[in-house]
Amino acid sequence: MVCGVSGSGKSTLVNEVLAKTAALELHRSKQLPGASSGIDGLENFDQVVRVDQSPIGKSPRSNPATFVKLFDQLRKLYAQCSLSRVRGYTAGRFSFNLPGGRCERCKGDGVVKLDMQFLADVYIPCESCQGMRYNRETLEVRFRGRNIAEVLEMTVEEAKEVFGKQPSILSKLETLDAVGLGYLKLGQPSNTLSGGEAQRLKLSLELSRKQMGRALYLLDEPTTGLHWLDVQKLMDLLFRLRDAGNTLVVIEHNLDVIRLADYVVEIGPEGGNQGGFLVFEGSPKELAQGSTQTGSFLLPHLSQDGSAKI
Repeated sequence: MVCGVSGSGKSTLVNEVLAKTAALELHRSKQLPGASSGIDGLENFDQVVRVDQSPIGKSPRSNPATFVKLFDQLRKLYAQCSLSRVRGYTAGRFSFNLPGGRCERCKGDGVVKLDMQFLADVYIPCESCQGMRYNRETLEVRFRGRNIAEVLEMTVEEAKEVFGKQPSILSKLETLDAVGLGYLKLGQPSNTLSGGEAQRLKLSLELSRKQMGRALYLLDEPTTGLHWLDVQKLMDLLFRLRDAGNTLVVIEHNLDVIRLADYVVEIGPEGGNQGGFLVFEGSPKELAQGSTQTGSFLLPHLSQDGSAKI
């Protein structure tokens, strides 16, 4: 856990130095890392994964279902429906990126972009498909009474009830729900997602993969904007990643999260020109007993024996 006052250098240390150096050594990245005297221990990792709040896509074509590879499973399922077999439809028929099953007027976007010249582009529903992305023949194929467009309008929680007997689909839906995104529509355009939602989608994708351990995960304030119940869900998932043999480096201000860390590093003592120094390293209990900026506020969040209050 990396903590400290705003402007103390946390993001520079983790994102500019650690992340880029790890990417250079593990993935041969072409980005030059920030100056440092070297980082020891990177040989213990096979990969580095940055889970930040950058957008998962810039167009309406990208959505949560496509990002976590859930849409591939849905298309295969619809291709197995009886009407699809009679008509010879394959999984490609239910992709809005390919001609054949999509609405050709909007090219499967469901919306038409209006160029506003000097203003931001405006998207309006396609008049041909009414925003459903597909042509009439494709929408005639149904699974449990719902066509593929109606599935994309479902929330994750609603989809869990419909696809409860489809293990490959249900597992991905449960992971999305576990990171606090049960309210999200499967087909919600990625350019309408908040930074926190994008970050949790990336975390969901990592959790849905087979965990081999030996991965270095870097997260920058993942609890920003989350309700405390969602924070609890997020921490449960981070613990799952840790217990699978991975290492997590998290930049965080939330004291309820800091107190649960295995090891804490505080950068400071102040922001700007007065920051950038290592002022503490150790356990949350040791931090609370010190005199640093974070330690003075952390003490009330620990029980009398120094353990984290649950």
